[in-house]
Amino acid sequence: MTPELIERARAVLRTTPVVDGHNDLPWAMRAQAGYDLDAVDLTADQSHRLHTDLGRLRAGGVGAQFWSVFVPAELSGDDAVSATLEQIDFVRAMTERYPEHLRLALTADDLESAREEGRIASLMGAEGGHSVNSSLATLRALHTLGVRYLTLTHNSNVPWADAATDEPVHGGLTRFGEEVVREMNRLGMLVDLSHVSADTMRDALRVSEAPVLFSHSSSRAICDHPRNVPDDVLAALPGNGGVAMATFVPMFVLADAIEWTYAADANMTAHGFSPFDTSAAATAVQQAFAADRPRPVATVADVADHLDHMREVAGIDHIGIGGDFDGTPFLPAGLDDVAGYPVLIAELLRRDWSEADLAKLTWHNAVRVLREAETVARRLRAERGPSIATREQLDGA
Repeated sequence: MTPELIERARAVLRTTPVVDGHNDLPWAMRAQAGYDLDAVDLTADQSHRLHTDLGRLRAGGVGAQFWSVFVPAELSGDDAVSATLEQIDFVRAMTERYPEHLRLALTADDLESAREEGRIASLMGAEGGHSVNSSLATLRALHTLGVRYLTLTHNSNVPWADAATDEPVHGGLTRFGEEVVREMNRLGMLVDLSHVSADTMRDALRVSEAPVLFSHSSSRAICDHPRNVPDDVLAALPGNGGVAMATFVPMFVLADAIEWTYAADANMTAHGFSPFDTSAAATAVQQAFAADRPRPVATVADVADHLDHMREVAGIDHIGIGGDFDGTPFLPAGLDDVAGYPVLIAELLRRDWSEADLAKLTWHNAVRVLREAETVARRLRAERGPSIATREQLDGA
């Protein structure tokens, strides 16, 4: 990439920085340091163990970050809820620890204000419906605490929605799952359709009165993985107003990486680690596997191919970026950490993307979706109160 293109990319990002849809730093901090911000100073270079620190966020032109308050699907019931609350507590502690860099953001106006102040707007997204334990009251509590999207599933089905990487049980959303979507609309919480099955995507688009989000999913036509978005769903986004945010996870970007990643995950499990474990011991197991079995390496160009296709099918107003940094052990060459966004923007400039289109990709689309969800929520709250429906009432025992 030429220095001239990189400088043009940095200029774009100075005006319209990246709203990144998904970063797993909170879980990485839980795994590596028990959330101890004295042990891991995020103002210092943490590239030896993390994809993310404050200096690299600024170098990458990140202006707003959805921090994932993820908990693995192995946690369920009240254990999942408690762990989610701990994740939320960490994000709030982090923003309070670094007020000169970060600002907790709850609204679209907060994003704009943070940008004007030169701070990084910090939003939260809960990754997986297991975090609410089939309770609409718990969903409302997470919203009150600042969570602004819920990914309906993680890798496994929940009792009311099918996941992309599990055997289908419900055929999409159950009646209670539809009620979850309606209550999220009433709250102004974005319905995140990353991780869900294609049928769940279609059901949510049918039910939702507000724009939906794919916080970190790429194009299934380019890389045929069930975590990616099929073209018929991308084509439906303009009618809904939603945004699909392309991710950098290699097996969602490069078809050759799919089989390798499944083998690497199996190796982690065989050694007693979750594939999501980023502790030093788990990382050593990952690195040893990669040394013995070299992995297919995705590139910035591969990510740009997804964005080209997603723009063609969904339109420029309906795409964004959700890197999944600190949620994956490996990344495309050139996108090694959160400082890499100028390289991607430079590649898109090389492909003759206009600066106006890039501004929509990085900033305007995500801010619009959040603002439109807030508008829908104001209308719905005037029409109806909180739902007290239960899964048992709507779906049976």
